[in-house]
Amino acid sequence: MVMRTRQSQRRRQVLSRERIVETAIELLDAGGEGALTVRALTERLSTGAGAIYHHVGNMNELGQAATETVIADALPWLVASGGGAGESGGAEEAGETGGAGETGKAGKAGKAGERAGKAGGSGRAGKAGEPGRAGEVGGSRGPRERPEDRIRAVALGLYDAATEHSWLASRLAAQLTREPWGAVTPRIFESMGRPLRDLGVPRGDWFTTTSTLVHYVLGATSQNAQAADGVPGDAPPDTEEVRAAFLDTASRAWRDLDPEEYPFLHDIADQMRAHEDRAQFLAGVDLILAGVTASRPR
Repeated sequence: MVMRTRQSQRRRQVLSRERIVETAIELLDAGGEGALTVRALTERLSTGAGAIYHHVGNMNELGQAATETVIADALPWLVASGGGAGESGGAEEAGETGGAGETGKAGKAGKAGERAGKAGGSGRAGKAGEPGRAGEVGGSRGPRERPEDRIRAVALGLYDAATEHSWLASRLAAQLTREPWGAVTPRIFESMGRPLRDLGVPRGDWFTTTSTLVHYVLGATSQNAQAADGVPGDAPPDTEEVRAAFLDTASRAWRDLDPEEYPFLHDIADQMRAHEDRAQFLAGVDLILAGVTASRPR
């Protein structure tokens, strides 16, 4: 009896809100929304429901905390200091997000620098294939970085997070439409809005322009995430092969249409089969940015 009491005390000592949220994310990644239950948490954490509710008020709060944690990893430069994605940060934060062209710390925070570098940021190349490949950008928040590059980095951060966590897109969309005052929506609007403002968008158009971009980003990420809805956990090894076969079937179906009735679809069938989702997503962001640039006052 004494031994069991001591074991229970040790479990209570190591149990924390952070650990509960981390476990919730693991359950969501493995099985989707339906996998996040009190029973699953208590079994995974070897504790009781009371101990979990002591740290999180209810399951809805836990789901929100899981969403906020993933977004904090996707947009670390905004979370770290509360500053905008384009403002210069301190040396420690810059290192974590790939600042000053140096390789950032290994881990999720460093991915932000990689995304900014791929989106057009300056700086020397980092080592590809390593966790936290932040060296591809010369300061993901550096003062010389263009607003367009900061927007692309934020967009890719959200896209990659939703690709890694298939449950995330629906939660982001739900908060945007049902609870825009929640922690995540303001963070996304702030990270998109500041660089759009820096592009010279007239003040009266800030909300409309930012909303258009945010809706595109979340809509595209949601569509991409739907492909994984029926595949809980890690994607199977043949995912790319299955996708290629699906696109090939769709492409052949378009090519088989009457070219006089569907001349456009007939012409783009091969492009659809060969497209890459992430590149197509970023091309959509660029189209919006091109419209913003073309319409701003001279």
